Amino acid sequence: MKRVTSIGGIFFKSKNPEATKKWYANHLGLETDDWGTNFEWRQAEHPDRKGFMQWSAMDCENNSHIPEDAHFMINYRVENLEWLVKQLHDEGVTIIDEIETYDYGKFIHILDNEGNKVELWEPFDENYDRIVEGRTK
Repeated sequence: MKRVTSIGGIFFKSKNPEATKKWYANHLGLETDDWGTNFEWRQAEHPDRKGFMQWSAMDCENNSHIPEDAHFMINYRVENLEWLVKQLHDEGVTIIDEIETYDYGKFIHILDNEGNKVELWEPFDENYDRIVEGRTK
């Protein structure tokens, strides 16, 4: 079974997230909203299914998502989060929290070998597609 299938999101700290989103919109053409933007793509093994990657500039001061001493966090898409968490636990990987489930997928956070917080996401792409559509209307 595959562990990571792609990057699910890039989250980075910004001193002024609104100005940063506007800069990326004006200069690089990103269509941003309150959360940032989404890059939509088709899954290689299932071209009839969409996939998404989230890009978010996050407030440096009010952010519990990214650790205080880090500037960014990468989110990786996975196929079967419960299975992967068991494997990682058995391999001695530090698991920070419990699996949380939302309309758009399941999440958990781990630490890599240098103490960087990593987010793992098992997406519910069909729901995420609907949620993203609703955000842009």
